[in-house]
Amino acid sequence: MPFSRPDLPTLINRAEADIETRLPGADARLRRSNLNVLARVHSGAAHGLYGYLEWIARQVIIDTADGDMLERHASIWGVARKAASPAVGSVTVTGANGAIVPADSTLARSDGAQYTTDAEATISGGTATIAVTAVDGGQAGNASAASLLSFDTPIDGVSATATVAVGGLTGGADIEADEDLRARLLARIQQPPHGGASYDYVAWALEVPGVTRAWVYPAELGLGTVTVRFVRDDDASPIPDAGEVTAVQEYIDSVRPVTADVTVVAPIAVPLNFTIDLAPDTAAIRAAVEAELRDLLLRESEPGATILLSHIREAISLASGENDHVLTVPAANVTHAVGEMATFGTITWL
Repeated sequence: MPFSRPDLPTLINRAEADIETRLPGADARLRRSNLNVLARVHSGAAHGLYGYLEWIARQVIIDTADGDMLERHASIWGVARKAASPAVGSVTVTGANGAIVPADSTLARSDGAQYTTDAEATISGGTATIAVTAVDGGQAGNASAASLLSFDTPIDGVSATATVAVGGLTGGADIEADEDLRARLLARIQQPPHGGASYDYVAWALEVPGVTRAWVYPAELGLGTVTVRFVRDDDASPIPDAGEVTAVQEYIDSVRPVTADVTVVAPIAVPLNFTIDLAPDTAAIRAAVEAELRDLLLRESEPGATILLSHIREAISLASGENDHVLTVPAANVTHAVGEMATFGTITWL
């Protein structure tokens, strides 16, 4: 039978009854009596101890431990929380030919996010493309192409603003959340490393900051080959770019068996569009339907997978406030070829 922590009123009642049992004729329930005060003081101390014991009970079990204790459990198994990673990319600056932008020059976005130049650059033909790295790790440092940055300190012969180059600033990822760390730790315990088993490659990919899901395909490119695909669900686009693919490739190459021929590639995004006639049709219910469909793809979409029509209909029906709907697109199960993966497209409301 599970232990049930008594609440404070129960403890007070117990203390009062205990005092009255041991002092015949005493009334420990009188509001301003010394015995009533004693019962309440004793009960308050006991309630605090019960709370501490309850906290300890949570910390000794991995699936209920708080963040700090979870990190200690993880460290015993050699699993470390993924640190925040900074966004990287390139910016284009303009100015007079021959003007030099020093390394470690600081640029700032309008919201205060800061970046530093990775190396010195000289303007030629009126422009220069410079690699930059966000000062702080996290998704907040990611920026789309054509975003504007400003130099904190003016540089002679160089325009005060810079433009984020094609491809944007990407790769920024927040520090790993407790539940994600907990899931990796439980996977490490339940599936111990086997020197190159399929799930070892999934575990290695998930150790890279920003990676949220990964899949492995043995012998896809021939005997002795291993293909790894992954996504970054917390980014604006879950499909990784070339730099993010390279980061995972380099990390897996550093830990894989020396005989394995490993290729890390990004899934091929195939947007899944929907056409829905909703009843009742309100903005709130539309938002609920979209949230359910996005959650469905988060659960079931993977490279080469089939998205079942019945599951799409079920997701729409689960939306809060939905009473009835007619789904016309898609009209059948949605299948995908090797490497293709369903991503959320658009919803057309009838």
